[in-house]
Amino acid sequence: MRLPFFYGWVVVAVTFVTMAIGVNARTAFSLFFPPIISEFGWERGITAGAFSFGFVVSGAVSPLIGRLMDRAGPRAVMELGVVLMGGGLLLAPLTSEPWHLYVTIGVMVGAGSVCLGYSGQSLFLPNWFIRKRGFAIGIAFAGVGIGSVTLLPWVQHMIEQTGWRTACTAMGLMILIVLAPINLLLHKRPEDIGLRPDGDGAPSAGTARPASNIVDPVWAGTDWTLRRALATARFWWIALGYFCGLYIWYAVQVHQTKFLLDIGFSSNVAVWALGVVSLLGIPGQILLGHISDRIGREWVWALSCAGFAICFAALIALKYQPSFWLVYLMVVAQGALGYGLTSIMGAVVFEIFQGRHQGSIFGTIMLAALAGGAAGPWLTGVLYDRAGDYTLAFAIAVAVSGLSALSIWQAAPRKVRAVAGRLHKLHAETGAG
Repeated sequence: MRLPFFYGWVVVAVTFVTMAIGVNARTAFSLFFPPIISEFGWERGITAGAFSFGFVVSGAVSPLIGRLMDRAGPRAVMELGVVLMGGGLLLAPLTSEPWHLYVTIGVMVGAGSVCLGYSGQSLFLPNWFIRKRGFAIGIAFAGVGIGSVTLLPWVQHMIEQTGWRTACTAMGLMILIVLAPINLLLHKRPEDIGLRPDGDGAPSAGTARPASNIVDPVWAGTDWTLRRALATARFWWIALGYFCGLYIWYAVQVHQTKFLLDIGFSSNVAVWALGVVSLLGIPGQILLGHISDRIGREWVWALSCAGFAICFAALIALKYQPSFWLVYLMVVAQGALGYGLTSIMGAVVFEIFQGRHQGSIFGTIMLAALAGGAAGPWLTGVLYDRAGDYTLAFAIAVAVSGLSALSIWQAAPRKVRAVAGRLHKLHAETGAG
């Protein structure tokens, strides 16, 4: 039975729900953290290390997940993620020693989050759309924001009413009950079920072929293996751009609350700022994803990096002039602009290295991205400890924002495949030639 709409939107809906639950299930560790400390009396560094260790695990398994996607497809990757993350959350309440948290929250939830989060979804979702690729990914990834404003308050309420163990068990059961069945609906690409990207019909003998978006036929016609990709400058420009992108993302996410408290804002303002950033990220990701389909991925990546640069500049200014309008500027720039990075992260790699091995290539690039995500909070903290304030760390983050934008511009996906909004210009140039 054929659906009255393109099956790709089913894939988007499944990804939306998976991201809403899967990404926020990992984020919920910040809510479990205080009661765990209170119960066991462990040092904060040792306890929080379980979450940080999960970041290391995420980076280590990212290339392996890409390879698994190439060989077995999204259902295998997502169900593996469901088993790992669901199992980790169900076993975590049995914790009595710190190493138990490292195995459950660190290894199991950390590895599962790669499958269910941005990395795993970006391995196959771009296959389903070409003209609306950025828009579709933006909608799918907006699930994270929706989950953060609905799921996390529910988890916090459950912790207060019944304890962290019950809340952790409930999250694990939700992942198994909700995500295990719906991810069976996934397929790697539309051709696997007799469809075409964007829901286009197969061209008949008498109709014109769909317009090609290929700008560089030689590059696009290459069978890109991971080894071949590693030998190109474009691969390393993307890796540097993604390293810097996650560096600035997590540098501000981890440190902004403490900074606002340090300069005299109330805890209510600090918590509000963090929550509104996630909320603004929802329309920001969707709108910027759509805009990237019209003007190109590089422009939107640069716009998002500019958002983070403005965010860090506002934080520096706040030290000298603590005012609410600077907090508003920081929040809007970070959420509405900065969070747009995720809506085009998969598209950039796919438009340059599209082919049978794109999963392995993307997974390896995400290793660099996750390294940036780990380096940002750490180096920002080290610089604070050395300098006594955040000014130098935030100034460096502004420079890193610019480097990220420059790197993706140098990678130049526009010179391999044109986005839908640029096809008319491509065809005009081709016709003229």
